[in-house]
Amino acid sequence: MLANDPVTQARIDLTTALRAAARHGLNEGVCNHFSMTVPGREDLFLVNPQGLHWSEITPSDLVIADGAGNIVEGKYAVEATAFFIHARIHAGNPRAKVVLHTHMPYATALTSIRDGRIEMCTQNAFRYWNRIAYDDDYAGVALSNEEGDRMCSAMAGKDILFLRNHGVIVSGPTVAQTYDDLYYLERAAMVQVLAMQTGRPLHNIDAKLAEHTANQIAGESQQALLHFDSLKRLLDRDEPGWRRLAA
Repeated sequence: MLANDPVTQARIDLTTALRAAARHGLNEGVCNHFSMTVPGREDLFLVNPQGLHWSEITPSDLVIADGAGNIVEGKYAVEATAFFIHARIHAGNPRAKVVLHTHMPYATALTSIRDGRIEMCTQNAFRYWNRIAYDDDYAGVALSNEEGDRMCSAMAGKDILFLRNHGVIVSGPTVAQTYDDLYYLERAAMVQVLAMQTGRPLHNIDAKLAEHTANQIAGESQQALLHFDSLKRLLDRDEPGWRRLAA
């Protein structure tokens, strides 16, 4: 692999997101999946392999797969639901170049309560104004193309899907932007859950102000790139060898 090759850079970025998610407590065992369409090959996607903890994954460990479940490149298997969720969303939503699926605790807590929603009660929440879809029909473990297609349809053109009794899916154009959304989504959910525990009513802002603030935050897109670059520096400092490109 060449260091400046777009596919190699994609591997490094996806590895950064996986390792950062482990550091931020967004992972769960060796479950859940992060994926990205392969630069120059929209029919293929990079995805983390089955059985490796996110904190130990290197760029060379990532697998390239096609939508039919075939391993095109890589030495590991891929967990079945990764194909049925990620392949179908990549195929059905061209905007979803990156798809991150987690059971991160605070956002998942909101999926487990009746009418759980991200409320417009904190500045971190405002960035998600009109960007979240809610799938309120849990249908078991995603082990079919039909279930993946149902999830893709439930996203309804939104960037984020809350899966009832399950977890969340966050999609976006780049790993940096999508990981930034995942990180701040969990922060928004965490503060909301903490506020709900007081038993006092949440103070939501009105729709017009939420939309205005969301547009302001969207205009600061460089912040996501700066955040992601800082995560790479922390990995360089604390986890030597994480960028390994050869087995």
